[in-house]
Amino acid sequence: MKKSLFEAARMTRRQTTCALAALAIAAGAHGVVAQERDKVTIGYAISKSGPNAGGADMTVTPNYELWVEEVNAAGGLKLPDGSQLPIEVIAYDDRSSAEEVVRAVERLATQDKVDIILPPWGTGFNLAVAPLMARFGYPHLAGAAVTDKASDFVERWDTSFWFMGGSVDYVSAFTEILVAEREAGRINDKIAMVSVADGFGIDLVKAARPSFEAAGFDVTYDKSFPPETSDFATILNEAASSEADTFVAFSYPPHTFALTKQAKVASYSPQVFYLGVGAGFPVYPGIAGGSVEGVMSLGGIDPENELNSAYRAKHEEVVGRAPDFWGSVLIYASLQMLEQTIERVGLDKAAIAAELSSGTFSTVLGEETRLENNQLRAINWVGQWQDGQFVAVSPEGGEGTVAVKLPKPGWE
Repeated sequence: MKKSLFEAARMTRRQTTCALAALAIAAGAHGVVAQERDKVTIGYAISKSGPNAGGADMTVTPNYELWVEEVNAAGGLKLPDGSQLPIEVIAYDDRSSAEEVVRAVERLATQDKVDIILPPWGTGFNLAVAPLMARFGYPHLAGAAVTDKASDFVERWDTSFWFMGGSVDYVSAFTEILVAEREAGRINDKIAMVSVADGFGIDLVKAARPSFEAAGFDVTYDKSFPPETSDFATILNEAASSEADTFVAFSYPPHTFALTKQAKVASYSPQVFYLGVGAGFPVYPGIAGGSVEGVMSLGGIDPENELNSAYRAKHEEVVGRAPDFWGSVLIYASLQMLEQTIERVGLDKAAIAAELSSGTFSTVLGEETRLENNQLRAINWVGQWQDGQFVAVSPEGGEGTVAVKLPKPGWE
């Protein structure tokens, strides 16, 4: 019989010798014992205002708040000696500014001197703070950042951890689906592609161009747009004129929502409609007027995963709304790993980083969650709205996925 989410989250799979070593590190070598402190201070800078606020408020902030509430309700973070300490949070609004997030992280490290710094939302912002996190020795659990350079970053900053995979991963899985659909005669070989001129969009489109070309697709329309763009009428008209059966947008939530609304107004409904961040938000069907069947994006969930289902129910109970269908569960899993790491090795930052690199953890992703070269690889790469759920898909279905359903129905 499977253990519940919260039983599983407390399980440890370390050997007795490792536990004794962790106790020695925490209580001796680093001189940190529970009696010397009455709390653990955790800080973060997050977009509470500005264009990034919607994404941060959906994927990151609720999971930080949920986790802190659960930990404190259970008596606090457990330390290797069996004692517990409550979490105190120091949070700043980075105002969707890269300069502001850097200043805030530096303040958390040098003035507030917090024990742990949690990462911001977004690829660009995580890249902006990565050098600072490494300089001050904080483990960097980058849960909302997509990058193909994660291995390079791990080599440069060995206390950084990357939980969302790389652009090549997402694009390769999507390309595989497109190839199968073309071979089945359901789509042509033309693709219309747009991307936001920011870290996320730039990374994805650089991976997409060679992937599509190698698979024999013709990108007949390829355009980037500034992050502040809200009017996509011209872009959609040009994409429609390209005669491509596949439309791809590597977009952030404001663009994803605007593209959907304006595509409906323009009656632009290609056989494949793939959008970026936001299409996997639970609010997306409402924004799209309920007309979401067949829309594709990054991520997706396995509705048969009991741990994930329990997490989603708890999130909705505590936060008051459902988590998204992509990054939320990855953020929460990273926090569970952090919690179990502190219980094993204490609050020394170097020891935390070492355990995160090598340990095995019980999380909402599974009871044997581990990182490979400081990277999470057990990720769903492509999702699609099917029958009211945003599910993980693959060409033929498989473990944790269902078969993709194309062509996309017309807008209702």
